[in-house]
Amino acid sequence: MMKRLLASAALLAAVSLAGAVNAADPVSNYSADPQQSHLEFVGVQAGANFTGAFHKFTAAVEFAPDALASSHFDVQIDLNSEDSMDKDRDTTIRGPDIFDVAHWPTAHYVTRSFTKTAAGYAAVGALTLRGVTKDVPIEFQFTQAAAGAKLVGSAKLKRLDFGAGQGDWKSTEWVADAVKINFSLVLKPKT
Repeated sequence: MMKRLLASAALLAAVSLAGAVNAADPVSNYSADPQQSHLEFVGVQAGANFTGAFHKFTAAVEFAPDALASSHFDVQIDLNSEDSMDKDRDTTIRGPDIFDVAHWPTAHYVTRSFTKTAAGYAAVGALTLRGVTKDVPIEFQFTQAAAGAKLVGSAKLKRLDFGAGQGDWKSTEWVADAVKINFSLVLKPKT
């Protein structure tokens, strides 16, 4: 009887200690694996969809499904790494009328709040592009794995809200205002 009582007390102490550790640090800290993660955008040019990718970006992710108030994403995007597989289009996108990478070489996205949804999660964050900061909501799914986690989602924005369309590109006659962002991040625990 005494052995069972001691075993129960030890188990209770271990569970309480684990709970205290989890309460002290409720979110897990991750960084996106650059070799396995993807950040893309889909635009419409002359009525047809085209896809571009950003080959260089960093994503610091602090997330736990049961600690949304403490969760946080911080994403830095190297706009010079934009690639739509069309040299002329890429020159225009990186040029002064769209991204103007000479003056604003990076874009930055930082979340402010998270909510649980029927399909996964939603977040509201601020995107800074071309020196303009505006809220952009994202929707995503988060899956934990033995070696880390995976975060897959999307966002929609209007390029003209950020001034990404000057001169001839202010018109939406040839390039639509709406842009969709897709991301698939393989997350590794930060050490």
